[in-house]
Amino acid sequence: MDNFLNPSKILKNLDLRDNMVAVDFGCGTGGWAIPLAKRLEEGKVYALDIQEEMLSALKSHAQLEKIYNIETRICDLERENGSGLPENSLDLALLTNILFQLEDKKIVLQEIKRILKKQGKLLIVDWNADASFGPKEGRISAEEISRIAKEIDFKLEKEFDASAHHYGLIFTKE
Repeated sequence: MDNFLNPSKILKNLDLRDNMVAVDFGCGTGGWAIPLAKRLEEGKVYALDIQEEMLSALKSHAQLEKIYNIETRICDLERENGSGLPENSLDLALLTNILFQLEDKKIVLQEIKRILKKQGKLLIVDWNADASFGPKEGRISAEEISRIAKEIDFKLEKEFDASAHHYGLIFTKE
């Protein structure tokens, strides 16, 4: 098992098609959006973050790698309809290494549910509660996030070790 996250390897847990439309919530500088966009050559990746600096770095990185299927958007994901994306319009959502930073995890999951198509997938990767390093505050266990997701009608499809310090969960919108 890898000690650190390998987004390209983790994305292999998903049944990706070239033409999918996906979103990366809290994309940062593109550690997940870039590998995802490479896999979705005919599709599109929306990269959302609250910090313009992160989006600017992502745009530069994508341009250097000649990746043109990423659209960046600055937004506050902790408010209703925070993504600004159309209802029932996406095949896949990523929520990676961001849960510990969110005050209202449920509203973010509700926003993902709103924008995903029926049978759309949600990949969550975050810190294990007992990880020896990483953020100390705000961690949420795989069990707790699964409970919240179930409350809003996501079905857990798969649980896996994403790294020695992270769990991975794949949910389907019912």
